[in-house]
Amino acid sequence: MTLRLFFHSDDLKANVEVLDCTPHENEFAVVLRATLFHPQGGGQPCDTGWIGESQVLRVVQDPDRIIHFVDHPVKLGMTQIRVDEQRRRFNTRMHSAGHLIGHFVQAMGWMPIKAHHWPDEGRVQFKPGDAAQEVDADTLQHGIEQWIANDLPRLTSLREGAREIGFGELPAYGCGGTHVRSLKDLGTVTIASLSQKKGTLSVHYSVD
Repeated sequence: MTLRLFFHSDDLKANVEVLDCTPHENEFAVVLRATLFHPQGGGQPCDTGWIGESQVLRVVQDPDRIIHFVDHPVKLGMTQIRVDEQRRRFNTRMHSAGHLIGHFVQAMGWMPIKAHHWPDEGRVQFKPGDAAQEVDADTLQHGIEQWIANDLPRLTSLREGAREIGFGELPAYGCGGTHVRSLKDLGTVTIASLSQKKGTLSVHYSVD
């Protein structure tokens, strides 16, 4: 199983061992012993970057390994990996913003069921609980801004072997994604719109 360094490290560079490099259509599938690259999943896009001098085009989760697809073959053995900082930072901010929306709307009686933290497509979806209250964009916007102003720190923990992410006193969510160190790193989060269809509430959002 690939060791997920991004579970406990915000580093974007590391020296790791290349275990396998196999031609795959017009690309090469690379397996590392350990990786900083987040694969696509959990509503978050994959990281890109470089393994040695080869460009990482996409990263996917296999049943027990993380596969990095690159544009040129990589030699087996030790090499440096580098994650694209701009892409990682944006994906991280989108994911953390989605968590805050989840916390606020859940506190109003709605249960989060799905999240999509992609550029220009950010949304979190909810089903109503027994005591669901009406949610409006202005109230949600203000609540998110208050948490950001308070600069709540990220807290990472393990429960029964599963990784959980929380901010300050907010409840922790089980999550394998990447997140900001503290909420000041979010910048501006904008609640674009709310919509309801067939009982599902969708909150659409973006980060600057």
